[in-house]
Amino acid sequence: MINSRRVFIFNTVTLNLILPTDMRKNRTLFFLYFILFLLASVISVSSYSQVVTDTTHKPIDSVLLQTDTVLRIKNLNPYFTLHVDSTLNYNLEINRSEEKYYWYLRNSPVGLKINKDNGMLTFKAEKSFFLSGKLKYDNEYRVQLGVQNLDNPKDKVDTTFTIVFYNTEIIPSRVKPTVSSVLTVEEGDTVAFKVQCENGSFPIENITFYANTPLKNFTLVRHCDDEFVWTPGFDFVKDNDSGKVKMVTLSFVGANRFMVKDTALVKIIVKDALNYPLALQDYALVYKNISTYIMQLKYTFLQLDQNVKKTKNTRTTFDITSSTTALTGSVLAASADPNTKKTGQVLPSVGVSLVPIKEAVAPQKIFDQNQASMIRTAIKRLDYMQKDNGLVGERDMDIAKKTNKLKDELKQIQIQLIDIPIEITNNMTPEQLNEYFNSPKVTKKYRIKR
Repeated sequence: MINSRRVFIFNTVTLNLILPTDMRKNRTLFFLYFILFLLASVISVSSYSQVVTDTTHKPIDSVLLQTDTVLRIKNLNPYFTLHVDSTLNYNLEINRSEEKYYWYLRNSPVGLKINKDNGMLTFKAEKSFFLSGKLKYDNEYRVQLGVQNLDNPKDKVDTTFTIVFYNTEIIPSRVKPTVSSVLTVEEGDTVAFKVQCENGSFPIENITFYANTPLKNFTLVRHCDDEFVWTPGFDFVKDNDSGKVKMVTLSFVGANRFMVKDTALVKIIVKDALNYPLALQDYALVYKNISTYIMQLKYTFLQLDQNVKKTKNTRTTFDITSSTTALTGSVLAASADPNTKKTGQVLPSVGVSLVPIKEAVAPQKIFDQNQASMIRTAIKRLDYMQKDNGLVGERDMDIAKKTNKLKDELKQIQIQLIDIPIEITNNMTPEQLNEYFNSPKVTKKYRIKR
């Protein structure tokens, strides 16, 4: 338009310059010449514009044809952001006819689909996907997208885009221990439980632990699903604690990336309990003392019984000698020989005189025998008490009662036999003492007679 006006003005000025003066005064001729020049100007302008148009557009068309030979996606959005319960409908386009091309997705989240024929990308972010854990908020899902020619496998495009889901409704995350809020344990019992997390919109990233009293030998909880393990010692509950119990409050404070916190409390009631390892050592010591005392009593019994047995043998020898002498005297007194008869009259007197000698040399050991019987009874009693107060299972809860009962019984026996000298020196093994003590002769000798 600008060029035509310039040509028109140029031709008008030229016409005024080249026409004679008289001819410029004749309006008819001037108007005729003006029309002729105008037609000539229009023809020249149109031909000039045609030439310019042809020379400018031909190189552009050739460049476009060269760059458009490569397959490409014209409207790919590299980043999608969707709200919960929203719908995505996005039609992808390529610079070719879509009849012979196939669209596909790889590593796509649940619910994201694409039409293999026309490239329509669809998704409906249902809330159930997030409640079930199939999808997560504020998590970048990198999806691989591709389109390929069905006739030429090399004619394809592989690219990626990112999709993120968000929710304006903030669901708080909670700290959930695997035990109830109140626990009751005894000293020496192990407290063990896991600290779980119920994740909401933003998961808990770290956990801080607090206690209302200093604790020893416990495992520290720092993250979700860590296990808290603690064993209160037997000296944890002090004598001045009321009711022989002590309250411990554990605080687990979880925080997400925005420092929004949630606290879970667990109260542990620790009761005063018996120090079982120490009580077991005390029981073993008492049991050993009783066993040692029984061995000493058995050896003393052996000495007393042997003394009684030796005295009995001596007295029996005297009795046999006395009776034999008297009988021999009676036989010899009936002899016809005067000398033999005199000897026979003397021998009965000798037999009678052996009786006081017997009492003087080997008096009866009634006291020793009674002491032996008393010791044997004490041994049997202690042995019975050991068997009756034996431990049951790995952790007998009546160990303190049984220990005290054994102590009392041992003390009572020791007081009862305080006047009997206990033989400490023992050159016999326990097996030899037990064999002698449980022999049939000894059992028959000291059993109760009707």
